Amino acid sequence: MKKNRKPAAKKAKTPARGKSAAKKAPVRASKKKVAPIPRGYRTVTPHLVCRGTADAMSFYKKAFGAREIMRMEMPGGGIAHAEMQIGDSRIMLGDEMPEMGASAPPTIGGSAVNIFLYVRSVDKAFAQATAAGATADMPPTDMFWGDRYAKLTDPFGHKWAMATHIEDVSPKETMRRAAKEMAPQA
Repeated sequence: MKKNRKPAAKKAKTPARGKSAAKKAPVRASKKKVAPIPRGYRTVTPHLVCRGTADAMSFYKKAFGAREIMRMEMPGGGIAHAEMQIGDSRIMLGDEMPEMGASAPPTIGGSAVNIFLYVRSVDKAFAQATAAGATADMPPTDMFWGDRYAKLTDPFGHKWAMATHIEDVSPKETMRRAAKEMAPQA
């Protein structure tokens, strides 16, 4: 007795190389539940565009104790994408690609963004960063809001602020101190 067999499914034709990517089959999602924020990341992750990302990565290792997580090098040199860990946070980096809308601070005449680091000892961290080549914009100073705070510019044009929290100050007391700090000196 012969079994009824279903006709074999026709094999889909694969587009020839160079054909539109839109004709490719969609990537199947894993049945495993995926976290909306990948492990090791925070909700906000700075992405720095640099002239010379490899040099910037070396600097961040020396200046801030950063640890390299990964790097994707471009054919012919340069870094398309890299990630580093500083404390409990990640930063992303990549080489300048103006044709893709990614310009480094020197190209645009500076940076409108400051990256803020909380550290155990702002004095030690500031000394380490300036010894590594950062420019001191403001030395560590006790501030009215309860932080010992400093500012730097790295050799790639990115602005960094760093602080150690030294005092819990209520919002009301912060406002009182701010008014006193900003009052004209007679």
